Amino acid sequence: MWISTTTQGCEECAKGGQAPSIQPVCRDEPNTTMEPVPVSLPYTRREFLRTAGGGLGGVALATLLASEGSAATHHAARARRVIQIFCPGGMSQVDTFDYKPELEKRAGKPFDPEGKLQFFASKPGNCQPSHWKFRQHGESGLWISDLFPKLAACIDDMAFIYSMHSKSALHGPACFMMNTGFTLPGFPSMGSWVTYGLGSESADLPAYVVLPDPRGLPPGGIINWGAGFLPAVHQATTLDPSNPEQPIADLYPPKNIAAVSPAADQAGLAFLQRLNRAHRADRRGNSELDARIKSYEMAARLQLSAPEAMDLRDESASVKTLYGLDHPEIGPFGRQCLLARRLAQRGVRFVQIYCGAENTTAKKIRPNWDSHEDVVRDHGYWGAVLDTGASALLQDLKQQGMLDDTLVICTTEFGRQPGAQGGSGKGRDHNAGAFTAWLAGGGIRGGIGFGATDELGFKAVESPTYCYDLHATALHLLGIDHTRLTFYHNGIERRLTDVHGHVIPQLLTG
Repeated sequence: MWISTTTQGCEECAKGGQAPSIQPVCRDEPNTTMEPVPVSLPYTRREFLRTAGGGLGGVALATLLASEGSAATHHAARARRVIQIFCPGGMSQVDTFDYKPELEKRAGKPFDPEGKLQFFASKPGNCQPSHWKFRQHGESGLWISDLFPKLAACIDDMAFIYSMHSKSALHGPACFMMNTGFTLPGFPSMGSWVTYGLGSESADLPAYVVLPDPRGLPPGGIINWGAGFLPAVHQATTLDPSNPEQPIADLYPPKNIAAVSPAADQAGLAFLQRLNRAHRADRRGNSELDARIKSYEMAARLQLSAPEAMDLRDESASVKTLYGLDHPEIGPFGRQCLLARRLAQRGVRFVQIYCGAENTTAKKIRPNWDSHEDVVRDHGYWGAVLDTGASALLQDLKQQGMLDDTLVICTTEFGRQPGAQGGSGKGRDHNAGAFTAWLAGGGIRGGIGFGATDELGFKAVESPTYCYDLHATALHLLGIDHTRLTFYHNGIERRLTDVHGHVIPQLLTG
């Protein structure tokens, strides 16, 4: 973008009702030459309108802009919000959603008779069919294994992508790819892109919230939900679902400090705000500083809003039973799913739930879906956890009248091999060539499958699908053209889908 000496501001700032591409900002300093010069852009469109508004009209405008809930979209949206379930470790497609009768026929026979293949961490063993029986369910007649008896009852609301594949069989890079579209760290997550494009529907809760597994962070840690080069305010806020009294670390001062009172706290916040504003005055365009200031302001509001959102006492006994909250193993994830519904209900735009943590050595079970040693042990445990929480979430959203405009996504970073792994043949190795993701609600046509793997479930062969297509489809349902949601960074117009991605029309209603 260029301006001359006679230009004050820029045309981009005058464009109202446009979904963001490059963050629109202006500099008011006149240039001393008549030649066009590149401009550093420190004011956002909202800041320009807010400072130019003035008077009561400006107050009203500021109130509207503060909600950030009326962001323009490229086309009519079918979904208002997203709840994403991420299952780190690598869920086995052939034990869950991708039925392979041919694999059953070849059970016990060498997967690679010629001995030419090398899996991620092992040589292929014998063909190993699903450890759980597959059955058809619902009016659609789609297949699902007995690992998920409760999700089977929701199958007509679910759409499956059987042909997902990844560019990496390493947990960290593959998790980054599913979350950001890139195998390298440092790129914005999908949730950050969504909130950059659409803003928040709540003034008192973050636009983007992550609920990690109680066991810890996933492979790659917090980079999975980072803002990358987007303004830092779009990074997710992490809530601790196991600690409703302190859902965010250090949200409240220690109770044993007598000097802390609501009045003293308010005075301290007001003084801090004055210091922040003075410090910011000479540092326009520093998004990390802006995000830090906004985070302090949000923290003050969260002292009231977060505990209310995390407090489940007003939920009925039937809802708590639906999510399995009293079960010692299933309950923690059930709580995450119920909190996701409550946060979405209160205007949070993007909620991400993790079903599994970082990959460490198994004790009784693996802490995620990475079943190298014993699929029955590990998937058996995590299957019951996911089955209860995810099915409850779909049913609850439906009962609340929210499923129609809430897009639910469930994915993992890659799949597992159809050949057995280990001396006892109980495990499965990593498989970047094939895995399954499913979606529901928010404009998704339920009861359908898209794409296919080969007859053994080894490789995606029909409509191979990367995360780019999944992301493009999700953005489309939110009213965003994935090719137009961009951010200029280091000389490149960056986007979530990079230079790839196509909307999958077969998954959409209407």
